[in-house]
Amino acid sequence: MQISLVSFALIASMHSPVHMISARAQTKRTNLAMRKFDFGPGKVAPGYTQVLQSTIYDRDLGYGFEPESTVSCIDRGGKDTLRSDFCTSDQPFFFSVALPEGNYNVSITFGDQNAETTTTVKAELRRLMLEEVHTASGKFTTRTFTVNIRVPQISTGGEVKLKDREKSSEFWAWDEKLTLEFNNKRPSVSAIEITRASVPTLYLLGDSTVCDQPLEPYNSWGQMLTRFFKPGIAIANHAESGDSLHSSLGAKRLDKVLSLMKPGDYLFIQYGHNDEKEKGEGVGAFTTYKASLKRFIEQARQRGGIPVLITPVQRRTFDAQGNITNSHGDYPEAVRRAAKEENVPLIDLNAMSKSLYEAWGSELSKRAFAPNDGTHHNNYGSYELARCIVEGIRANKLGLVKFLSLDVAHFDPAKPDAIDSFKVPESPQRAKVKPLGS
Repeated sequence: MQISLVSFALIASMHSPVHMISARAQTKRTNLAMRKFDFGPGKVAPGYTQVLQSTIYDRDLGYGFEPESTVSCIDRGGKDTLRSDFCTSDQPFFFSVALPEGNYNVSITFGDQNAETTTTVKAELRRLMLEEVHTASGKFTTRTFTVNIRVPQISTGGEVKLKDREKSSEFWAWDEKLTLEFNNKRPSVSAIEITRASVPTLYLLGDSTVCDQPLEPYNSWGQMLTRFFKPGIAIANHAESGDSLHSSLGAKRLDKVLSLMKPGDYLFIQYGHNDEKEKGEGVGAFTTYKASLKRFIEQARQRGGIPVLITPVQRRTFDAQGNITNSHGDYPEAVRRAAKEENVPLIDLNAMSKSLYEAWGSELSKRAFAPNDGTHHNNYGSYELARCIVEGIRANKLGLVKFLSLDVAHFDPAKPDAIDSFKVPESPQRAKVKPLGS
């Protein structure tokens, strides 16, 4: 199944702002602390809502498969009402639930009495939540992750100024519901439980190399970072393609984050790609750019948050000797100085990505980027960069370390994972244009 940008726009038309408000209002009225779904045509487990292959999402029902999904729901029979039936497909499918803005723990039961299953789970705009869940025939497992969903409205007043693409191909990032993608060789789901989660939040602000890219073949490290954390912390990615520090402020993205931030929450900040293109009197890395970084730091601290600066990731700019050249001018150094002057943790992704790209070399590194693009990565490239960010978290001994998944090994950017061993499946949605920014 391949979903084009046109198909996404058609689905988006069913979720206009009027419809989104209606669904949010309905969800708030029900005020459910837990949503529990039993998938398949068999007997329904007590306390659960049944989901059949004919259960299609609409704003009145408040849950169901997205219209583009093709699924089969099967009942194997047996006494275990929750595990005897399930829904599956030979292609990716999507299930959505209307929920208020916030953090949620999502527990999914996988398995089939008569066959093995292999499932990858992504949330919202292709955030990787569960990389690969495999169950042997007759075996079942339940896995839990924590996810964040959001709306444009700001509790302190106003709303985020969304770009046109955020109203079309990125509408799942801002609408009234949580959308889950089930992917891989034989994705199957028997049950889902969703509960409110009062947990710390790691907020991300940045540009197209950080944000949740909606369409293949583009991907950013922010939407891969979720895979490396256990339940108990939510990652809220408020980065957006084409943004600079200045434009992000103008769009009220920082205001949105600050309105939600609690003491002890984190704010990761990575800009530079678009800031360095801004012109004007006094505009520069050590003037306006560094001053804006300090403004982000100060305002996060005023809310009790913990800011972390990240240097801009390198572009794929090799010289004749196979070394990466600096395409960012003084901007990476401005980040380093701001971190030192303000005594905030620094993750030097600029330095780590240089080592990473040079380890690949000029030719192999092309397989880590979107075709004919030296800025934006594909799934594999962004996965490796997310591993760099995890190493930065460890090196700084951030409190986030305790939330890292137990299977996350240490990573040396000079020794990247073999690309041929990378198994995260592509999502069905395909882009026809590049993301904003370069």
